[in-house]
Amino acid sequence: MSAIVIAIDGPAGAGKSTVSKLVAKELDLTYLDTGAMYRALAYQSVTSQVDANDGEGLAKLLDIIEISFGAGDPQRVYVNGTDVSESIRTPLMGELASAVSTHTPVRRAMVERQQQIVKNGGVILEGRDATTVIAPQAELKIYMTASLEERASRRLREFADKGLDSDFSSVRKQIATRDHRDISREDSPLSVAEGAVQIETAGLTIAEVVSKVVELARDLM
Repeated sequence: MSAIVIAIDGPAGAGKSTVSKLVAKELDLTYLDTGAMYRALAYQSVTSQVDANDGEGLAKLLDIIEISFGAGDPQRVYVNGTDVSESIRTPLMGELASAVSTHTPVRRAMVERQQQIVKNGGVILEGRDATTVIAPQAELKIYMTASLEERASRRLREFADKGLDSDFSSVRKQIATRDHRDISREDSPLSVAEGAVQIETAGLTIAEVVSKVVELARDLM
């Protein structure tokens, strides 16, 4: 099982991160949160005062920072050795990450880093281009989705669990905006990869979705 690569795509709030972490534990795989890497860049762009609309500036910033992961649950994320795990998980960082990820120079540089991580296998990665761009040759490709309302409800619960104040209308609007940005961006738009298994997560528990992915993976071994 250690050599397999599992790639999971899908829109914001579909449950990709939660499912990927649990599958990683079940199958003893390395978990790669590609979205956290964009959040880390977004965080550094704020501290370095690089505008989120400045694609070239962001790419240059990415060239001089190191993004790394550490042990922990949730997984720790570091920028140049500084733990930014909590700082990057705010709604603002989510919005900024979505904005910085639209720039082609940024995406190309980030994809190169991500492909280096997954090239030897034994990895489960998730994002919005995991199956189409980062790991199109993954042994197992999954596209997770749910209705906008379902995803907004989940994200609102996540914010509440973290003590973050928000409301359904605002969260729904944020996710709808991110959906549009992800689907319509010129570079690596969100789409269902050829050969991907689609999983509609509405009405399923997290455990049920994890079980489906684990079963699919074990069928390939």
